[in-house]
Amino acid sequence: MTELALRPREWWRRLAAPIDAPLLLLLLLLIAFALLVLSSASPERLASQVFNLAVALLAMRLAAQLPPQRLMYFALPLYLGGLLLLLAVAFFGDVSKGARRWLNLGFMRIQPSEVMKIAMPLMLAWYFQKHEALLRLRDWLAAACILLVPVALIARQPDLGTAVLVLAAGCFVIFLAGLSWKVLALLFFGGLASLPLAWGFLHDYQRQRILTLLNPEADPLGRGFHIIQSTIAVGSGGVLGKGWGNGTQTHLEFLPERHTDFIFAVVSEEFGLLGNSLLLVLYALIIGRCLMIAANAPTLFSRLLAGSIALIFFTYAFVNMGMVSGILPVVGVPLPFVSYGGTALVTLFIGVGILMSIHKHRMLVQK
Repeated sequence: MTELALRPREWWRRLAAPIDAPLLLLLLLLIAFALLVLSSASPERLASQVFNLAVALLAMRLAAQLPPQRLMYFALPLYLGGLLLLLAVAFFGDVSKGARRWLNLGFMRIQPSEVMKIAMPLMLAWYFQKHEALLRLRDWLAAACILLVPVALIARQPDLGTAVLVLAAGCFVIFLAGLSWKVLALLFFGGLASLPLAWGFLHDYQRQRILTLLNPEADPLGRGFHIIQSTIAVGSGGVLGKGWGNGTQTHLEFLPERHTDFIFAVVSEEFGLLGNSLLLVLYALIIGRCLMIAANAPTLFSRLLAGSIALIFFTYAFVNMGMVSGILPVVGVPLPFVSYGGTALVTLFIGVGILMSIHKHRMLVQK
């Protein structure tokens, strides 16, 4: 009888074992705030987002159960599988709004580029772990090839936003692996010097986005409309905001994609500087907790993987807020854990689950 009474406790202990309480608490606070904002921006999508969150949390829980050693086995198959899916998209993908990004499997449509957001840091962290003893020039060149091939396939779709995120994920791993500052400086200035050449490879709509960023008033009712309306929303909120549900730019439908890419403008308009500050503090605490997990990771693989995931969260938030505020081009990057979405949300929470796994198994690896 006593053994039966203890079973629910044991079941709960095993269920909660891989969960990092501080990180989960911070994420739940951010999710609660996100649902509050979404209930104003697009209330008809609230139930669907709750379902998306349930799936994402389940994916996080499953990822948290996998020890880092097991994650290493998935690195190469997941990367190669992602490459094959990207090639399949290039030949057989569905075209929507001039872009070929989706693969129709009959019973569902998937966006293979999302797989690379997890597969890329996994693959590079596995590669550097394998060659940890002695990193030579050819190893850095091989890492660059591993990174640039899928980035090129994603950019060709075209999907500049996802390509930038995958590129950033890979660059973070390479940087954390110990790439020389001299090489980084050389690459940075080389990149700046190649900008005129890169301009010729951009699609027309990508060039227009950059030109619109520099001068949105040149076409205020066309290409510049989105940036102008989002900056009006950001600035009109003031210190305390107009109040929940009282955003004029939001509810008069001046804001484009107010439930996804431009949801930060809704936060700014309805909750003002106070709401923005709360959001920034939550992001800072979440990213700080993730970096702490990375710093305490016992192996090179887990340190590189955890550090890159933490910096990916930062990149998501920085690019989205910069885009909405008019300091970066519009590239279609959602606000992490806040924007409405399914695939991107699940990908983010899988990253959180990997971080929790690294934190949970750190002592086991050390022993």
